[in-house]
Amino acid sequence: MSLNGQAYIVGAYEHPTRKADDLSVARLHADVAKGALEDAGLTKDDIDGYFCAGDAPGLGTTTIAEYLGLKLRHVDSTECGGSAPILHVAHAAEAIAAGRCNVALITLAGRPRAAGAALSLRAPDPDAPDVQFELPFGPATQNLYGMVARRHMYEYGTTSEQLAWIKVAASHHAQHNPNAMLRNVVTVEDVVNSPLVADPLHRLDCCVMSDGGGALIVARPEIARQLKRPPVKVRGAGEAPKHAAGGKIDLTWSAAKWSGAAAFAEAGVTPADIRYASLYDSFTITVLMQLEDLGFCRKGEGGKFVQDGGLISGVGKLPFNTDGGGLCNNHPANRGGVTKVIEAVRQLRGEAHPAVQVQNCHLALASGIGGALASRHTAATLILERV
Repeated sequence: MSLNGQAYIVGAYEHPTRKADDLSVARLHADVAKGALEDAGLTKDDIDGYFCAGDAPGLGTTTIAEYLGLKLRHVDSTECGGSAPILHVAHAAEAIAAGRCNVALITLAGRPRAAGAALSLRAPDPDAPDVQFELPFGPATQNLYGMVARRHMYEYGTTSEQLAWIKVAASHHAQHNPNAMLRNVVTVEDVVNSPLVADPLHRLDCCVMSDGGGALIVARPEIARQLKRPPVKVRGAGEAPKHAAGGKIDLTWSAAKWSGAAAFAEAGVTPADIRYASLYDSFTITVLMQLEDLGFCRKGEGGKFVQDGGLISGVGKLPFNTDGGGLCNNHPANRGGVTKVIEAVRQLRGEAHPAVQVQNCHLALASGIGGALASRHTAATLILERV
């Protein structure tokens, strides 16, 4: 079953806070749900499907549904890290097409910054089968991505300066976002001269850590057409996991190679048709890998693609993350997928900041990576269309 045209995103909202000292996680979920409902022109009584992941407290969908007072006939708590909200949009479209629900709410929220604990500091699950083999070697998010970056450099000659251009582009966009955590424009020299975190990645190659969250509302086409907000059609979707394969792993590509191919095939378009891309940016290397694996450039040519402002709106070939992304704006609950869809919706509606709004933006892509590129992760890709 094709999802092309089966559902529309009718509501989107991003929480303005970046440090939630006085807000609970449940309250953050409620705030973003309320914001998305108001954006769509709906009420909570219109919601009959709810989607969330492991960031939700308690029993996840059950706990938040009770907290929000939702009466539901479909729930989905698919968990795959930062890509989960992007998958949830596709799963919501599937549920709507199958008649399981009419209007689906997707929420993400968290407060790791206020709590003073990063995702990497959580104790490993002793029942996870990989722990006994990997934990003795000290894996951490930053050094896992550093391995990928170093391998890419070895195989293709990619440089730290080329990776730095990704941060530079994000900073050029973030300067126009009043809520962004890092609003100062940086240079390539600023990035490569920032402290080394995990060779070859520097501090400014890494995303911010923030509180907050976001929400999306996906609805049946006939409902979308009755609302006042510009509807955004789900035209194509893809999802795929990649794992360590018992040690037989090639670090030069990600699961976006599979998820992107599926999304483009379903949408009936090519990378050349995309006007704007929201790309998961936990690290600069994460963006580079997705650009290649999604087909925006050939494998190994990502460095050339991004250098000299290739991702800057109004300057480069492919404007990306015009809100500043995870590198400069926010990375709520250490899961940036929902904000990628939100900014894509803004671009398609023509509601991005005028300084970064892409002209004639009718097709956009949102891509997410959940997990770690050097070990196990799930990629999700959405192709969205303005109608």
